[in-house]
Amino acid sequence: MQSLRNLALAGATALALAPAAARSADLPMPPPMFRAPIVEDYGAWYLRGDIGITNQHVKKLDSPAPGFDTTTVLVQGFDSAGLFGAGIGYKFNNWFRFDVTGEYRAGARFSELDNFPCPSCPTGFGVDRYEATKSEWLFLANAYLDLGTWHSVTPFVGAGIGFDHLTIGNFTDTNIVNTAIGFSTNNSKWNFAWALHAGLAYQVTPNFTVELAYRYVNLGNGSTKDMIGYDFSNATFNPILFKHVDSQDIKLGVRWMFADTFFPEPPLVRKY
Repeated sequence: MQSLRNLALAGATALALAPAAARSADLPMPPPMFRAPIVEDYGAWYLRGDIGITNQHVKKLDSPAPGFDTTTVLVQGFDSAGLFGAGIGYKFNNWFRFDVTGEYRAGARFSELDNFPCPSCPTGFGVDRYEATKSEWLFLANAYLDLGTWHSVTPFVGAGIGFDHLTIGNFTDTNIVNTAIGFSTNNSKWNFAWALHAGLAYQVTPNFTVELAYRYVNLGNGSTKDMIGYDFSNATFNPILFKHVDSQDIKLGVRWMFADTFFPEPPLVRKY
């Protein structure tokens, strides 16, 4: 009998609570909370510095002086010289970056030995020895493609355009047979310049990268001033022209990124 009373009481309680539960089900639910989307900024500024060595070449020497085109080159070349550069750039993502660089290319000693027909000379020909130094300031805007990363090593290629300020200094022309000597004072000129890059970059830390690179750079033309004899004779319009100067450089560079910027890694390419 007691159990029947308990069952009846439980049923009455359930019936009393049912309308309240129904009313609570009809109440509006609060809107779900969504996290604001995170906007990734993959770009970062960096500073760079470079040192290296030059391997320079000139296609030929030329001059408006009469008879210069009859010379035959016997030996010609530049000594190697150092280069020192710095720049600032921006890395847009994992595969593209851009920088602007300024560079001093130290004086490289130039020498050439040639001969030319000389009926009045005892041997029937004359021999000239040219000596000079060449240096320049080089300014380039460069764009690079990074070609993927393996074990923190990233091969890259690039190209640049800009200007150089090329100086020919201490030029002397010694005629060995006739013991005649001419000289020119230092002369500088601005040229359009362009370059091609290829190399390997090693990421030491997220901010610090080391590069070993090859660069071909076309520096344009150089020129002396008018050639003058040591007795100050023959001061006519007869400069020596350095036609088509270029260089194949080996460079060691470093890059320092300003911020710890996250760069998403493409799948199946980057390995550590």
